[in-house]
Amino acid sequence: MQTTDPEQYILEHISPEPENLRRLGRDVHLRLLYPRMCSGHLQGRLLTMLTSMISPKRALEIGTYAGYSALCIAEGLPEGGTLDTVEIDDEMESFITAQLRQSVYGNRVTLHIGDIAEILPKLATGYDMVYMDANKRTYLATFNAVLPHVRPGGFIIADNTLWDGKVTDTHTHHDPQTLGIAEFNDAVAADPRLEKVILPLRDGLTLIRVKP
Repeated sequence: MQTTDPEQYILEHISPEPENLRRLGRDVHLRLLYPRMCSGHLQGRLLTMLTSMISPKRALEIGTYAGYSALCIAEGLPEGGTLDTVEIDDEMESFITAQLRQSVYGNRVTLHIGDIAEILPKLATGYDMVYMDANKRTYLATFNAVLPHVRPGGFIIADNTLWDGKVTDTHTHHDPQTLGIAEFNDAVAADPRLEKVILPLRDGLTLIRVKP
């Protein structure tokens, strides 16, 4: 029977979700709060493809949550490529670590538990790609801290930049998360050092290239 749901149609016509990620997604829905935070099939396949296209030797993720997006990025890394992923919630450490151990790409990932503001100064500069999915209240501050760590010509991918459309009306929606993302979007749009495009995928995904 042919589906009339566009989202389901898309999922049926893209690369299949790897079995380990399907199991991870199931575990997220069974065991964790806020399962919507998990990237999922469509966004996961896009992250893997973008990573393959960028071919970063060094990648950074801010906001690991359950490890789904980290494993998608790790899958797309070239041989010898590495990913540093930072998660502020120490209660997620055992869950994430277990998922990394079960994946053939887990050895490409180094998990850091703590606040990115404290961890970032300890990491080397020169990242080829950064994926941001952290505290929306401080998105711009995080971006400004990360930018010097990205090489010229490198990429930053920021998640949730449409925030269910709330960013289009900050007079009605003036919660700290919406205002934080709106501030980030305005700053990125006005920055001449950056090339940028917003994709209306799920909750919005902004692709940023740091001009050489």
